[in-house]
Amino acid sequence: MNEVSVIKEGWLHKRGEYIKTWRPRYFLLKTDGSFIGYKERPEAPDQTLPPLNNFSVAECQLMMTERPRPNTFVIRCLQRTTVIERTFHVDSPGVREEWMRAIQMVANSLKQRVPGEDPMECKCGSPSDSSTAEEMEVAVSEARAKVTMNDFDYLKFLGKGTFGKVILVQEKATGRYYAMKILRKEVIIAKDEVAHTVTESRVLQNTRHPFLTALKYAFQTHDRLCFVMEYANGGELFFHLSREWVFTEDRARFYGAEIVSALEYLHSRDVVYRDIKLENLMLDKDGHIKITDFGLCKEGISDGATMKTFCGTPEYLAPEVLEDNDYGRAVDWWGLGVVMYEMMCGHLPFYSQDHERLFELILMEEIRFPRTLGPEAKSLLDLGSPLLSAWGRGAPASAVHISPRDRIGPCGLGSRKERGGRLWYTLRCGSLSKWFQAPPPPLPQSRAAF
Repeated sequence: MNEVSVIKEGWLHKRGEYIKTWRPRYFLLKTDGSFIGYKERPEAPDQTLPPLNNFSVAECQLMMTERPRPNTFVIRCLQRTTVIERTFHVDSPGVREEWMRAIQMVANSLKQRVPGEDPMECKCGSPSDSSTAEEMEVAVSEARAKVTMNDFDYLKFLGKGTFGKVILVQEKATGRYYAMKILRKEVIIAKDEVAHTVTESRVLQNTRHPFLTALKYAFQTHDRLCFVMEYANGGELFFHLSREWVFTEDRARFYGAEIVSALEYLHSRDVVYRDIKLENLMLDKDGHIKITDFGLCKEGISDGATMKTFCGTPEYLAPEVLEDNDYGRAVDWWGLGVVMYEMMCGHLPFYSQDHERLFELILMEEIRFPRTLGPEAKSLLDLGSPLLSAWGRGAPASAVHISPRDRIGPCGLGSRKERGGRLWYTLRCGSLSKWFQAPPPPLPQSRAAF
């Protein structure tokens, strides 16, 4: 077997697959076809630092373009059964030509090898591609009870996503209603979502909290994964806010307190949620919060530990994520701040259809408030305040800057710097211990059908 060596290495700008921003990565192209990207330049080619990107250029196609930026090139390759593209740009036409020539040379050499020599797995994607269908099956098999598709009546289509659909079902044995999330294994593997699916299954099985969606059963067929979860039939918080435009400060505080309770519970179990947004917040039949969709959760993050992965929903990303810094639990409190702003102001604090402009606003723009917003709510959300505090923002010098580590969490980190008065106190602590005693805001009668 031939020894694997580095053919070419250097800095490239890689475009994100989901959030279309350019991020600098140090890439190594090796003779076995592996094309590996790091956040920082490795001290040695064989070091064990985990890469951020891990591709294979075997049987790839190369394309040259001047869009969306000059000196761009695209690698098109096969990821298992799906053809995907990854986009890069460099500083000059000469550098682009060097990279494309080196990649093509490696691809050609791999074609000439005898079948079976230097067997190589196609790894075009991210490091999580090492997750396999077997991992999904193990994660599902750990569920407590054994049920099948035949144990339910299928009543109503609730929604459809990239990887599957959600159906309202009724369990035949008990008559209880559930939401069944049905995912196609083939699509999950093709879309690089195995790791996220396994994480979601594990978090659902290992958590119990009144404001987190509960998993009742998990099972599989030969081609599908099925998660049977409690049915939150109060609807999306996004739906209710779009109908009412804004919530009262009391109503926003009520929902905020329940979100805080759920996030604090996850953090106590070393889980960071990383995707707080209105679309992931449901209401149950009584009007209490139910957080859904745990695919972007990160496990094993203790207090003070950090993460590197650039993920989340663009409008809700915290500044430290955009700055390509390591980040911690505080990103969840930033997401809560954005949601609280939406509930009380009726729109996002920062928005642009152009993601590069959006990220510039998040990093640099001063937060603005409607005149109708009360002083306590304004103090809670304002720049340098407990929730929407930013690190390294280019805001006016008069603003108070505090780092993400001091972004206030519930009754804990950063509480010495709180400036939210009664509103923040009741959000943090005052509403949590007696949440069942305070009736939630009423829901439309039509939502209580099941």
